Amino acid sequence: MSLDGEVSRRTLPTGAGDLAALVGEPPAGTRIAAPVLLVPGYTGSKEDFLPVLGPLARAGHRSVAIDLPGQHQSVGPDDPTAYSIDALAKQVTEVLAELAESSPPGAHLVGHSFGGLVTRAAIIAGVRPLTHVLVGSGPGAIGGRRAEIVPLMLQVAESEGISALADMVASMEASDPRMAGVPADVRAFLHQRWLSASTTGLRVMGDQLLSAPDEVDDLAATGVRTLVIHGEADDAWPPAVQAEMARRLGADHEVVRGSVHSPACEQPEAFVAALLRFWGS
Repeated sequence: MSLDGEVSRRTLPTGAGDLAALVGEPPAGTRIAAPVLLVPGYTGSKEDFLPVLGPLARAGHRSVAIDLPGQHQSVGPDDPTAYSIDALAKQVTEVLAELAESSPPGAHLVGHSFGGLVTRAAIIAGVRPLTHVLVGSGPGAIGGRRAEIVPLMLQVAESEGISALADMVASMEASDPRMAGVPADVRAFLHQRWLSASTTGLRVMGDQLLSAPDEVDDLAATGVRTLVIHGEADDAWPPAVQAEMARRLGADHEVVRGSVHSPACEQPEAFVAALLRFWGS
């Protein structure tokens, strides 16, 4: 997959280990705005934000998307405690602090799906981004069909290995009509991303995803201005659940038409426009 001219691959050191990143740098002569840190969801990676990094950079925002430990190119340890939401939140806090230091008065924070549970935990623990964007995320543990699939995935990974899980997912995707128009290089990347995943990370993050408590009131109490944005057909946390979460947070709320669970990939222009409206207001 190709990168926009403004985007490059980087390695970000943290106290708990290096994180792989994609960084979009505003072109020379661009009016500089606040930077943004983007955190992917469970089984995701920094590439989930690839379609929006260039446009955000051209709008003046230095944009940093990371792989969490155990995801794709961020090598994770065997220690299960490294993959708890609180441990991941500490690494996000460290990266956000460095990004904010480079551009006072601070940086925006974006969390997708499980990444939203991580960014939420970081804010509740004390970090204060300029704004917080929850993308296709929910008030607590995930439910519905995805809650049934995660244990099955983990069972295959533990008993047969990551390679068997990657093959199982590829077989499922072959019959998924939403994958019909996905280019061959993207399919190859998605398969390789599964092969790169940490079994320990998948298990612990999966358990956290299935058991996360509702901490919406704690997040609301921080006073950090938040945008809740999701696809109109989100199949993770239902749109109605996310709309109610936005109400409880007193947050801005956007629905992305023609999108399911990953608006940054499925409708990048609309997603970028929503972010810029929110930050601009």
